[in-house]
Amino acid sequence: MTRIVRRALSAPARGLSALYGRRALRRWTHLVLGGALSMPYYLVGSVVLVTLGTEVGGPAFLGPPHVLALMAGLPLAAVTALFPLTRPLSVTAVRALCGIGDGDGTGLADGPARSGAARGRTAVWFTLHLGVGAVTSGMTLAVVPFASAVLLLPLVPALRTGPLGELYRDGGAWALVLSPLAGAAMLLLLAGCVALAGALLARAAPALLGPAPADRLAEAERRAADLAVRGRLARELHDSVGHALSAVTLQAVAARKVLDTDPGFVREALAAIEETTRRTVGELDAVLGVLRDTGERGTTVPAPTLETDLDGLLRRTRAGGALIDTTLDPGPHGFGALPPQVSREAYRIVQEALSNALRHAGAGVRVDLTVTVADGNLDITAHNPLPRPADTASRPGGGHGLRGIADRARLLGGRTESGAREDRWLLRVRLPLRAPR
Repeated sequence: MTRIVRRALSAPARGLSALYGRRALRRWTHLVLGGALSMPYYLVGSVVLVTLGTEVGGPAFLGPPHVLALMAGLPLAAVTALFPLTRPLSVTAVRALCGIGDGDGTGLADGPARSGAARGRTAVWFTLHLGVGAVTSGMTLAVVPFASAVLLLPLVPALRTGPLGELYRDGGAWALVLSPLAGAAMLLLLAGCVALAGALLARAAPALLGPAPADRLAEAERRAADLAVRGRLARELHDSVGHALSAVTLQAVAARKVLDTDPGFVREALAAIEETTRRTVGELDAVLGVLRDTGERGTTVPAPTLETDLDGLLRRTRAGGALIDTTLDPGPHGFGALPPQVSREAYRIVQEALSNALRHAGAGVRVDLTVTVADGNLDITAHNPLPRPADTASRPGGGHGLRGIADRARLLGGRTESGAREDRWLLRVRLPLRAPR
């Protein structure tokens, strides 16, 4: 019983909220905005009618001449709606005032209309908004003052001597009794008409202002490009910062163990730590600059390559205690003849291979590294002992490095192979020197 009473009491409240709630008032504002935008076109239509000999007069927005003037101006509104900025402005107004948008599953297009069909739908929306908004604004300007006066007729004696005096004299006492109800009924009817018009416009907005297939394709391409950039930056951060942290940690551990017995090694390790951190900070600043999109291209640190940075990478890694046996065969023209993108990605692959060996097998690990150029391919092979169970347990996580290597190779049309071979871990990567056709 209590639930039934609550429902009965809440029904009028829901009805008033639908007519005078926040969303209804914002949609009302949107319609009034359309009426304001229609005024220049209404004036042009009035000039056209006057030129044709039709007089435009009478109560504002109520007489047939005013409707004809508005209808004469709306075709011009449809033409001006073909300009590119019309759709972004309309979409902004709809999202702000109509209570619809991407958050509720009704997608609205961003940016100017790109196709003729999209421009046509925008023109229909703009004309509809202005036409319905002009009628709604006229009703609001006419009905609200009149209904308010009728509503206040019993309370304000001065109203009985004005234009409403005839209503008072004809109706007598009944006019004073029924006028508040009549005024309230007119306001409710006006609110109902406005709420219906606002709801119909809100329902039509996604169909008329929604994305066309060209817009969806452009958005999908933009998102794909953004994801590709984010993936590349994530790989750069993982490879450069991850390798640096692993190398610095092992170099510090090795230096601490021989601090009292081998000062020369300690100095070499500290120098390697300094070089590694300085270089990594520069690379980190470059990546963060891209993320912030600051446009400071002049401060970007050049990406490391096999030609410029492979020797330094091997030196810094050896300073951490790793034993690296290298077989380097850059071909007759050297690593400098490699395509720049291949050289950059190959450097990161070698860096990640050494980082994995240090991270999982620990200091003192022996890594056999081979980098050769032959038959139009760049081959990278790295193998090292598998970590002991105790070492594996002490170094949790991981898994992103091999995925990053595979992604780099795949983007260049190459292939990777990795896994345990008896008691050793093998990584083999082949990168074509020419882009696949």
